[in-house]
Amino acid sequence: MSSHIGSCFCGKVTFETTGQPEAMGFCHCQSCRQWSAAPVNAFTLWKPGALRITGGEGNIGTYNKTPISYRKWCMECGGHLFTEHPTFGLVDIYAAMLPGLRFEPGLHVNYQESVLRIPDGKPKFKDMPKEMGGSGTTWPE
Repeated sequence: MSSHIGSCFCGKVTFETTGQPEAMGFCHCQSCRQWSAAPVNAFTLWKPGALRITGGEGNIGTYNKTPISYRKWCMECGGHLFTEHPTFGLVDIYAAMLPGLRFEPGLHVNYQESVLRIPDGKPKFKDMPKEMGGSGTTWPE
């Protein structure tokens, strides 16, 4: 089984994933864009049991703007770590946090909020796929 190691910006919080993500893609919602300070968020979605904090657990802060997302960061350096999505039963570990993982995006979500169009041939969901509670509606490139 494969594993990947990540850490916050200062290295005080460390973690490891095992196995493979359930999905990888890009989120274009305003919340993710603001949190990541970027025009799009590259996500990797994992079952919670695939993530293990290996150091600095006491340095992890949490902020939740909505009950859908519990955003985690290092309280020492402010570096972002991951977001727990309890309603989906998944954890979003930002792709940049796992430098050894080959990022292979399969879809775009919340494309209706996009500020950066990415013509890559991947499905672009207006909001979310139906199986995640969205409309399942896709948009053209």
